[in-house]
Amino acid sequence: MKVVSPQELHQEEDESISLCSMFAGDESFGIDTGKIREVLGQRELERVPMAPVFVAGVVPYRGDVLTAVSFRALLGLPESLEIGCVLVLEDDEGQERFGLTVDSVGGVVTVNSRMLEDNPCTLEPRCKWLFDGAYKMPTGLMVQLDPQKLRPSRLAESGMFKHVLRGDRA
Repeated sequence: MKVVSPQELHQEEDESISLCSMFAGDESFGIDTGKIREVLGQRELERVPMAPVFVAGVVPYRGDVLTAVSFRALLGLPESLEIGCVLVLEDDEGQERFGLTVDSVGGVVTVNSRMLEDNPCTLEPRCKWLFDGAYKMPTGLMVQLDPQKLRPSRLAESGMFKHVLRGDRA
Protein backbone atom coordinates (compact mmCIF):
# COMPACT_ATOMS: atom_id res chain seq x y z
CA MET A 1 0.00 0.00 0.00
CA LYS A 2 1.36 3.38 -1.02
CA VAL A 3 1.39 6.08 1.64
CA VAL A 4 0.42 9.51 0.26
CA SER A 5 1.94 12.53 1.93
CA PRO A 6 -0.25 15.57 2.70
CA GLN A 7 1.74 17.50 0.10
CA GLU A 8 1.01 14.87 -2.60
CA LEU A 9 -2.66 14.81 -1.60
CA HIS A 10 -2.88 18.61 -1.91
CA GLN A 11 -1.17 18.45 -5.31
CA GLU A 12 -3.68 15.83 -6.52
CA GLU A 13 -6.56 18.04 -5.33
CA ASP A 14 -5.07 21.00 -7.24
CA GLU A 15 -4.96 18.89 -10.41
CA SER A 16 -8.57 17.73 -10.18
CA ILE A 17 -11.28 19.40 -12.20
CA SER A 18 -15.05 19.09 -11.92
CA LEU A 19 -16.85 18.65 -15.22
CA CYS A 20 -20.57 18.85 -15.86
CA SER A 21 -21.33 15.92 -18.14
CA MET A 22 -23.66 16.44 -21.07
CA PHE A 23 -24.74 14.47 -24.06
CA ALA A 24 -25.34 15.07 -27.77
CA GLY A 25 -26.34 12.01 -29.71
CA ASP A 26 -24.46 9.03 -28.25
CA GLU A 27 -21.43 11.09 -27.25
CA SER A 28 -20.42 12.39 -23.83
CA PHE A 29 -18.97 15.87 -23.31
CA GLY A 30 -17.88 17.88 -20.31
CA ILE A 31 -17.49 21.55 -19.39
CA ASP A 32 -15.69 22.83 -16.30
CA THR A 33 -18.43 23.47 -13.72
CA GLY A 34 -16.81 26.80 -12.87
CA LYS A 35 -17.67 28.02 -16.37
CA ILE A 36 -21.39 27.17 -16.09
CA ARG A 37 -23.58 29.88 -14.62
CA GLU A 38 -26.74 27.80 -14.44
CA VAL A 39 -28.46 24.72 -15.90
CA LEU A 40 -31.97 25.69 -17.00
CA GLY A 41 -33.03 22.19 -18.00
CA GLN A 42 -35.41 21.51 -20.87
CA ARG A 43 -36.61 24.72 -22.48
CA GLU A 44 -38.60 25.67 -25.56
CA LEU A 45 -36.62 28.13 -27.65
CA GLU A 46 -37.93 30.95 -29.79
CA ARG A 47 -36.53 30.51 -33.31
CA VAL A 48 -34.64 33.40 -34.91
CA PRO A 49 -35.38 33.87 -38.62
CA MET A 50 -32.32 34.02 -40.91
CA ALA A 51 -29.94 33.10 -38.04
CA PRO A 52 -26.96 30.83 -38.68
CA VAL A 53 -27.81 27.15 -38.30
CA PHE A 54 -25.82 26.92 -35.04
CA VAL A 55 -28.20 29.38 -33.39
CA ALA A 56 -30.95 27.21 -31.93
CA GLY A 57 -32.97 30.26 -30.88
CA VAL A 58 -33.31 32.60 -27.95
CA VAL A 59 -34.38 31.89 -24.40
CA PRO A 60 -35.52 34.28 -21.64
CA TYR A 61 -33.14 34.41 -18.69
CA ARG A 62 -33.56 36.60 -15.61
CA GLY A 63 -34.99 39.59 -17.46
CA ASP A 64 -32.61 39.15 -20.38
CA VAL A 65 -32.75 37.25 -23.66
CA LEU A 66 -29.93 34.82 -24.40
CA THR A 67 -28.83 33.44 -27.74
CA ALA A 68 -28.75 29.65 -27.50
CA VAL A 69 -26.20 27.68 -29.51
CA SER A 70 -27.23 24.24 -30.78
CA PHE A 71 -24.43 21.84 -29.95
CA ARG A 72 -26.02 19.23 -32.24
CA ALA A 73 -25.74 21.65 -35.17
CA LEU A 74 -22.07 22.32 -34.37
CA LEU A 75 -21.43 18.58 -34.48
CA GLY A 76 -23.37 18.17 -37.73
CA LEU A 77 -26.02 16.00 -36.08
CA PRO A 78 -29.65 16.18 -37.24
CA GLU A 79 -32.06 18.16 -35.12
CA SER A 80 -33.55 16.19 -32.26
CA LEU A 81 -37.30 15.85 -31.92
CA GLU A 82 -36.90 16.12 -28.16
CA ILE A 83 -36.65 19.45 -26.32
CA GLY A 84 -33.02 20.06 -25.39
CA CYS A 85 -31.51 21.15 -22.11
CA VAL A 86 -30.06 24.66 -21.89
CA LEU A 87 -26.92 25.55 -19.97
CA VAL A 88 -26.11 29.20 -19.32
CA LEU A 89 -22.45 30.01 -19.97
CA GLU A 90 -20.53 33.25 -20.01
CA ASP A 91 -17.17 34.36 -21.30
CA ASP A 92 -14.20 34.82 -18.97
CA GLU A 93 -14.77 38.57 -18.66
CA GLY A 94 -18.49 38.14 -17.93
CA GLN A 95 -19.34 40.30 -20.95
CA GLU A 96 -21.21 37.76 -23.07
CA ARG A 97 -23.76 35.32 -21.64
CA PHE A 98 -25.26 32.69 -23.90
CA GLY A 99 -27.07 29.38 -23.83
CA LEU A 100 -25.89 25.99 -25.04
CA THR A 101 -28.50 23.39 -25.95
CA VAL A 102 -27.59 19.74 -25.52
CA ASP A 103 -29.68 16.57 -25.54
CA SER A 104 -29.32 16.00 -21.81
CA VAL A 105 -27.20 16.92 -18.80
CA GLY A 106 -25.69 14.29 -16.53
CA GLY A 107 -23.96 14.70 -13.21
CA VAL A 108 -20.72 16.28 -12.10
CA VAL A 109 -17.62 14.20 -12.71
CA THR A 110 -14.26 14.89 -11.06
CA VAL A 111 -11.21 14.04 -13.15
CA ASN A 112 -7.47 14.60 -12.90
CA SER A 113 -6.51 17.33 -15.38
CA ARG A 114 -3.29 15.45 -16.20
CA MET A 115 -5.38 12.64 -17.69
CA LEU A 116 -6.64 14.86 -20.53
CA GLU A 117 -5.53 13.38 -23.86
CA ASP A 118 -4.95 15.46 -26.99
CA ASN A 119 -7.36 15.38 -29.90
CA PRO A 120 -6.41 12.73 -32.47
CA CYS A 121 -4.83 14.09 -35.66
CA THR A 122 -7.57 12.40 -37.71
CA LEU A 123 -10.33 14.53 -36.17
CA GLU A 124 -12.10 16.83 -38.64
CA PRO A 125 -11.13 20.53 -38.40
CA ARG A 126 -14.44 21.72 -36.87
CA CYS A 127 -14.17 19.19 -34.05
CA LYS A 128 -10.47 19.92 -33.50
CA TRP A 129 -11.43 23.54 -33.01
CA LEU A 130 -14.34 22.77 -30.65
CA PHE A 131 -12.75 19.99 -28.57
CA ASP A 132 -10.00 20.50 -25.99
CA GLY A 133 -9.15 16.79 -25.73
CA ALA A 134 -10.78 13.82 -24.04
CA TYR A 135 -10.74 11.85 -20.82
CA LYS A 136 -10.96 8.06 -20.82
CA MET A 137 -13.83 7.23 -18.50
CA PRO A 138 -15.13 3.79 -17.45
CA THR A 139 -18.19 4.40 -19.67
CA GLY A 140 -16.19 5.67 -22.68
CA LEU A 141 -14.63 8.94 -23.76
CA MET A 142 -15.69 12.31 -22.34
CA VAL A 143 -14.70 15.15 -24.63
CA GLN A 144 -13.78 18.40 -22.90
CA LEU A 145 -15.26 21.61 -24.29
CA ASP A 146 -14.08 25.19 -23.87
CA PRO A 147 -17.07 27.53 -23.44
CA GLN A 148 -15.05 30.39 -24.94
CA LYS A 149 -15.09 28.59 -28.28
CA LEU A 150 -18.86 28.05 -28.05
CA ARG A 151 -19.74 31.77 -27.80
CA PRO A 152 -22.04 32.76 -30.69
CA SER A 153 -19.80 35.70 -31.64
CA ARG A 154 -16.70 33.48 -31.69
CA LEU A 155 -18.45 30.80 -33.76
CA ALA A 156 -19.48 33.45 -36.29
CA GLU A 157 -15.93 34.86 -36.38
CA SER A 158 -14.41 31.42 -36.95
CA GLY A 159 -16.20 31.05 -40.29
CA MET A 160 -16.21 27.26 -39.82
CA PHE A 161 -19.90 26.92 -39.13
CA LYS A 162 -21.63 29.41 -41.43
CA HIS A 163 -22.19 26.93 -44.26
CA VAL A 164 -23.06 23.96 -42.06
CA LEU A 165 -26.51 22.59 -42.67
CA ARG A 166 -28.44 20.64 -40.09
CA GLY A 167 -27.34 17.02 -40.29
CA ASP A 168 -24.31 17.88 -42.50
CA ARG A 169 -21.07 16.34 -41.24
CA ALA A 170 -18.77 18.07 -43.77
